[in-house]
Amino acid sequence: MSKALVFKPINLARWIIWGSFAFLLILAPMIFSTGGSLSLLSQIGTLMIFGLSYNMLLGQGGMLSFGHAVYSGLGAFFAIHTMNLMTAGSLTFPVTLIPLIGGVAGMFFGILFGYVTTKKSGTTFSMITLGMVELVFACSLMFPSFFGGEGGISTNRIIGSSFLGITYGPQIQVYYLIAFWLFISTIGMYAFTQTPLGRIVNAVRDNPERVEFIGYDTQWVRYLTLILSAFFAGIAGGLSAINFEIVTAENVSAIRSGAVLLFTFIGGVGFFFGPLIGAVLGVFLTVMLSDLTKAWQLYLGVIFILIVMYAPGGMASIIMMNLRVAKFGMFKRVWPSMWKLVLAAAVTTAGVILAVEMLYQRTLEASQSAVIEMFGVSIDTASSTWWAMTVIVIAVGIFACIKLKGGFAEHWGEVNTEIEEQMRRAQA
Repeated sequence: MSKALVFKPINLARWIIWGSFAFLLILAPMIFSTGGSLSLLSQIGTLMIFGLSYNMLLGQGGMLSFGHAVYSGLGAFFAIHTMNLMTAGSLTFPVTLIPLIGGVAGMFFGILFGYVTTKKSGTTFSMITLGMVELVFACSLMFPSFFGGEGGISTNRIIGSSFLGITYGPQIQVYYLIAFWLFISTIGMYAFTQTPLGRIVNAVRDNPERVEFIGYDTQWVRYLTLILSAFFAGIAGGLSAINFEIVTAENVSAIRSGAVLLFTFIGGVGFFFGPLIGAVLGVFLTVMLSDLTKAWQLYLGVIFILIVMYAPGGMASIIMMNLRVAKFGMFKRVWPSMWKLVLAAAVTTAGVILAVEMLYQRTLEASQSAVIEMFGVSIDTASSTWWAMTVIVIAVGIFACIKLKGGFAEHWGEVNTEIEEQMRRAQA
């Protein structure tokens, strides 16, 4: 008896999305071709893998970890030691596959540490991971033969003869290596979300008691997820070792773990592509913004607080909500009130930035000069006129935000209510 043929249509949207992602990775260095831009792109690519691996724990499994840098950092140390062995002639291994060394090392320590940390969940899990990262960081100073002490371990990524002209000396070659591993890792982590383990870890996140009731061991679900997450974090660490050619104790510190938490949350932990957005914003806020202002950490903290208060789903949730409104053809109903609120928020932001920079100049840089350049204008921070203007701008912006917020919220609520009603009718 022959089986009936079943036609399964091609998921065109998925092919377009992944094709566009690959095209963007290939095209990016052609647009941003300077040495500094390539370095930033390489950092963004590495951070994207790290953020996606962290989101496997927090976004998909509900595991708030303060020690995820342990897996990427130890993966980076093993990768850089492998590169030094290759330089010394003690080992032959292709540089292109060095990230796999970091991944295997990350997985090994995921197996080792994860069995202990995943015994508990919730706040207890978070505190255990915090203790773990502090323990490993202390070990990095106690065992200088492996961790290199405060100076870390350095290497040279140009090893052996070139293959097809590829030496990984030019930054453009390093970028495409990172882009290749980013694309492969992103596919792997997305595929994980479609597996039975990826589905059940979502259930463990939402209702662990019911998962146990149907016969699953929630500890093993968390444990296996952490092992896979550690593998991809190790890949990110291996790529970081190739990119920077140095690994220090900072790579296994709580600061690095806190940074990936911060950027992943800003991007959006509830969405798979959230960490990709978070990586771009994270590099901008920590690298580019630090070149523009010495108060960059203040702005980073304020942005994080605003995201937590007004957009808990991160930037990805803001994008998706607006796309949903546009999809149902109702964006024109919220746009008139939206652009006014955005303009008022921009005025308030400009005033706050002006106040912060003026205050910073007066308190910390007063011995050098009282004049700063902002928005193409020379501003005298010692002048009471400028301070009065700044206060007025902030006051006008806040007043406008308060007045416009109610109207926008009303229109936004009406539109989303109608959309949900249409969706319910369509399902019925």
